Amino acid sequence: MPIDGSVCGLLLAGGQSRRMGGGDKCLRALVGKTLLMRVIDCARPQVDHLILNANGDPSRFEDYNLPVVGDVVDGFAGPLAGILTGMEWVRDNRPKCQWMASFACDAPFAPNDLVSRLYDAVRNEKGDLACGTSNGRDQPVFGLWPIELAEDLRTSLVEMDIRKVDIWTARHRLVRANWSTDPVDPFLNVNRPEDLAIAEEVILTDAASR
Repeated sequence: MPIDGSVCGLLLAGGQSRRMGGGDKCLRALVGKTLLMRVIDCARPQVDHLILNANGDPSRFEDYNLPVVGDVVDGFAGPLAGILTGMEWVRDNRPKCQWMASFACDAPFAPNDLVSRLYDAVRNEKGDLACGTSNGRDQPVFGLWPIELAEDLRTSLVEMDIRKVDIWTARHRLVRANWSTDPVDPFLNVNRPEDLAIAEEVILTDAASR
């Protein structure tokens, strides 16, 4: 891995999944695997350590054999709370990790070169942090975050009440790496039952063409 220092991976599953009818969206099955397992399979080869950000009883994820960390900020404060949670956990538990890469647990087609390409963007464009883009849109929960910004993020989230990812990242030099949406957007996220059906069709069509 061409990254200076270790990198930890954060799987974001802290949302309330209202559009999916509640419950743990990441545990929904998609062609024989849960969404969470598909993202784990993508993320694990790209990082040195992997943790799961999820609130509530961690025992429901015990089959995945991952550290499960709940939000360090109360009130379902959104993705930034998950990012802060991961950064502080990494700082306290994996001090050799200088970077944290985040993956959304509802994106079954996440790119398997996410970490390397985001790091290349940071290095080549002298950025502070990076996120993925596709189809002209930022995908801020697919990002590469320097652990040294953990305190700045805590101050912004807790004391300044900043909740939107793009508002906080605008305070720093954010760079981007773009992915093609052909044949499928790698950041397609499964928010609703109909999205799950679309993802299933993509997988089955790909399998049939092999």
